[in-house]
Amino acid sequence: MPPVTVIREEVPNLRYYSRKKKYIKTKEVIKISTYIYFTKEQREKARRTDLANFLIGQGEKVKKSGPEYEWLDGSQKVTIRGHLWYHQYEQKGGDAVDFVRRFYNKDYAEAVEMLLNNCGGQIITSPPIEKEHKPFELPPRNDRMNRVFSYLLLTRGIDKDVLFEFVRKKMIYESADYHNAVFVGYDSSGKPRHAHKRGTVTSNSYKGNVAGSQPEFSFHFNGTSDKMFLFEAPIDMLSYISMHKDNWKRHSYAASCSVSDRVLFQCLKDNPNIKNVFLCFDNDEAGQTANKRISDKLNSMNILNEILIPYHKDWNEDLKFAEEGDEKLCPQVL
Repeated sequence: MPPVTVIREEVPNLRYYSRKKKYIKTKEVIKISTYIYFTKEQREKARRTDLANFLIGQGEKVKKSGPEYEWLDGSQKVTIRGHLWYHQYEQKGGDAVDFVRRFYNKDYAEAVEMLLNNCGGQIITSPPIEKEHKPFELPPRNDRMNRVFSYLLLTRGIDKDVLFEFVRKKMIYESADYHNAVFVGYDSSGKPRHAHKRGTVTSNSYKGNVAGSQPEFSFHFNGTSDKMFLFEAPIDMLSYISMHKDNWKRHSYAASCSVSDRVLFQCLKDNPNIKNVFLCFDNDEAGQTANKRISDKLNSMNILNEILIPYHKDWNEDLKFAEEGDEKLCPQVL
């Protein structure tokens, strides 16, 4: 539908002149405004635009990951599924119209028009997405852990005693199907609620959470002291502990398996002894953005917190450099 142009007529404007209590006539500045009328069907069609197809049409690169796509906003990952999106680091999302407004700096009308004009006027809409509620189920266990031990001990440099403690607690095992390392998170009653998978072949950097995992119960360890350390990934968490083994079991640790803070606040709820939180996300833009966001939230709640930054890109790189004699490491928190 072409734009509908509305022109206001020039009319005298009565302005009240307070001191002499008289009305005087002035000319109103005329502004010609243009707006576009969209039917309900057009608005809905724009809202339901398939974002992966839209981005490809804009010359953007998207990466397929299972039933979803990934698109990078600078260095930060945005997950796309049909017409819905979620910014992993800002923890915000929405539909196709919200996407164009957010990332293309458009107002509502401009966003709808852009989506309707996508691909030469042909718009591809995604079908209604029914949120799947798959029951959580741990991957089948392999009867041996040769690949996981080799990967975590030799490739990643995790300390043997630290690794065996988590294996003993049934928090780490090897899956029978793809021989992934599986990192299990339990709730306060000891029931598995979350599992993160990591490929053990160096040529395949696969990682992901098992369907149905509850992020507030991701991989974590509860200690008795007032200190808790929050990491992005289980391997970062194990690497930090490997470098700081002295009395490590006294403290609490968690890996969000993302940059979410949900496991942090669940741990604070389940462990009232925790009074000091150390935020230990990666030394990159995404990690430090998340550190700042969570720190601001903790400050607003009057919870003591400190940001710890690895010297290299992440804690596993620090661990591997430490094994080579590099002393530029984050000191242990006593």
